[in-house]
Amino acid sequence: MSNATWDALAATPLPEVRRRAAIMDDVAEIEPVTVTGAHRLAWNDRGGQSAVWYFTEDNRVLLLTFDHESALNFYAEEDFALQESFYKGVPESLVALVRDRPENYESLNLTDSTTGRSIHYACGAFWYDGTRWHVSDGLAEYCRHENADLFGESGFDYCLDAYRFGQDFTPQTIVAIRDDNGQYEDEKEREADLTGVREVFARHG
Repeated sequence: MSNATWDALAATPLPEVRRRAAIMDDVAEIEPVTVTGAHRLAWNDRGGQSAVWYFTEDNRVLLLTFDHESALNFYAEEDFALQESFYKGVPESLVALVRDRPENYESLNLTDSTTGRSIHYACGAFWYDGTRWHVSDGLAEYCRHENADLFGESGFDYCLDAYRFGQDFTPQTIVAIRDDNGQYEDEKEREADLTGVREVFARHG
């Protein structure tokens, strides 16, 4: 399974993954959340795309990605079994972090009409076992069956681009990307934002 972003994530030590996740959570002005046994950090582009990380106390991770324009966005289909199948192969102790939980901006709930149980919508489900990263079996199987681009359609490539795994990750690079996207009206506004982003980095070591 070859993908530049996937390979870069796999090569990044877990403490650095968590640091970048914490910085992007702060930059996106999202409140970190503690759930039973895990710490939730997230990022969204304020347009419907998001990455959500659950870092557990025993050094495992659940990563969910969502792209509202993706062919893997099943929000409108309300097919609980299909959405739940994307978590196949992920340890139940990790799935429990997103099962029967309150929904939020990054993760809406899909409810099973028969049992009343709910699970968070996700286009992609990935997990770290303490040693290496995995794509969920259900996601991989669906993409093989439908001949879908796993990393593209799951939102993985787009949503993890902001974390710049395998690349420089500094206040300057974040501000440069924002500048390229036309976010600033003038140099004064750009410098003010750079100061704020530097403060975010300082808070997270």
